[in-house]
Amino acid sequence: MGKMKNILANISSRQIWLGLGLIAFGLLLGRLFFGGTAHSGHTLEEGQLHSTAAQTTIWTCSMHPQIRQNEPGQCPICGMDLIPLDESGGAEVAPDELQMTEAAMRLAEVQTTRVSKSPPERELLLNGKVYADETRIAEMTARFPGRIEKLYVNFKGQSVRRGQKLASVYSPELITAQKELLEAIKMKEYAPQMYQAARSKLKLWDLNEEQIRQLEQQGEPQIHFDVLSPLSGTVTMRHVALGDYVKEGMPLFEVVDLRRLWVMFDAYESDLPWIQLGNKIEFTVQSLPGQTFSGKITFIDPFIDPKTRVARIRTEVNNPGGKLKPDMFVRGRLYAKPSGAKDALMIPATAVLWTGKRAVVYVKVPGRAQPTFAYREVSLGEAAGDFYIVKDGLQEGEEVVSYGAFKVDAAAQLQAKPSMMNPGGGKSATGHQHGSMAGMDQMPAQPEAGSVDPAFGQQLHQVYQHYLAITEALVADDAAAAAAAAQQALEALKQVDMKLLKGAAHQHWMQQQPIIQQALEQMTATDLQAQRKALAALTPALYQSFQALAAPADTIYYQYCPMADNDQGAFWLSSQKEIKNPYFGAKMLKCGENRGIISHSSQ
Repeated sequence: MGKMKNILANISSRQIWLGLGLIAFGLLLGRLFFGGTAHSGHTLEEGQLHSTAAQTTIWTCSMHPQIRQNEPGQCPICGMDLIPLDESGGAEVAPDELQMTEAAMRLAEVQTTRVSKSPPERELLLNGKVYADETRIAEMTARFPGRIEKLYVNFKGQSVRRGQKLASVYSPELITAQKELLEAIKMKEYAPQMYQAARSKLKLWDLNEEQIRQLEQQGEPQIHFDVLSPLSGTVTMRHVALGDYVKEGMPLFEVVDLRRLWVMFDAYESDLPWIQLGNKIEFTVQSLPGQTFSGKITFIDPFIDPKTRVARIRTEVNNPGGKLKPDMFVRGRLYAKPSGAKDALMIPATAVLWTGKRAVVYVKVPGRAQPTFAYREVSLGEAAGDFYIVKDGLQEGEEVVSYGAFKVDAAAQLQAKPSMMNPGGGKSATGHQHGSMAGMDQMPAQPEAGSVDPAFGQQLHQVYQHYLAITEALVADDAAAAAAAAQQALEALKQVDMKLLKGAAHQHWMQQQPIIQQALEQMTATDLQAQRKALAALTPALYQSFQALAAPADTIYYQYCPMADNDQGAFWLSSQKEIKNPYFGAKMLKCGENRGIISHSSQ
């Protein structure tokens, strides 16, 4: 005990403080190495992450995804508040791809449809006419010379039965032939050949077996010979009157059996691949509203009419009660499939953007966190109702934009991506180009119709109304009316105020307006051929203006005729889905097809 006291007495106070410091330092190192400072470490890590996130957050506009900046604010285009760009889980966007946010998809009403295989079917609307069945027409002619002594049929349209008397003829030659038979009967046993020759002569003169037998029984020639109807039907032609003298071979009557009729439809060349023997056609007649008739195709004309460019399609129908009458006009409807057709890739017609002869769709890129679309040109086959057959460019299971394709295309142009008017991508020309054709090969960025002043759309709509008057006049082959409507369209074009447009919209109109004006000026001359050629130039410019600048008040159909403009093909706009061809008028009124639609839902 005494030794311990001596040791403690020898330790200095400085040494005690040094030992306590070493112990405290050891405890601190232990907490650092074994998690004692976990809370403070976690706080440091979170601070670093927040700092990094704050540095990498990108802000964008839900309606204009091309707008990107490093801090929050408002979109310089539409003024909407910017939102953080969520890039987590998404792949890098390729240069030729367009990415949109889900919010932008909803606001733009963009919808997609999966490409699938199905049997192509097309609804064909055919104009036709009722005709008499040519196999049920009897034309009676005089087999011997004579005089009409009595008429039992006095007017056209009279119904007759088979074997009914139509007229009575006095013929000296026939009386002589009957006497020859009566003389031959007396020598029948010795000269049977003479007897048979006399009978054959009367048969050639249209006497039937019963009439000859009656002559043989009476033993006296008949002074008057009755002309009998060879079938039951309606007298459609009466070529003789009471007291007329007729020569051998002259027509007397025409009788038609109307209990079965032919209905002949006109089919254009583009319709023929869809039409097959045995197809069922339903048709209506304007004079019989609410009633539908039907028949099967029994004949397809192997020739095309060189003037009308149509082939005749025939169907045969029964006519109980005589409701149908020859020369009635009918409207037929045929649901047809192309001959030998199998299931084919089909896409909605609203998914296709047409620019000249190129067909463009936007394909949704799979496996992306945000909706991403790629521009793609496709090769299309025949139109099948509201769908197109895809020959090349798409695969089954891919998704294409079926509604809102114009808006997707506009966004692609604004981001210098490949688009309908700029397939190669890259920046479009900018600035004014008054009075110059430079830059026409590369269309300007196409603005969205919703960003254009509505007043401009109303002014453009007035031009379109006069455009419709032009096409109606060309359908009627009326050059004077077309010229007058073109002059009115020019006046309406002068009222279109380009000051209502800004930026890309202004640039777009500056390229289209000279084309529209030049075409309308050419149409003021009363030359039908020149007017139709100018229409081929006018239509694409007006169509593109509606695509880019103004959603139409009503649906506009973009229609196409492959034979127009010397078989180069040309488009026109219409307010009706029904085809009325302004390039050929009455010659080929129904030649053409719908290639596109502009409406509020499609823009």
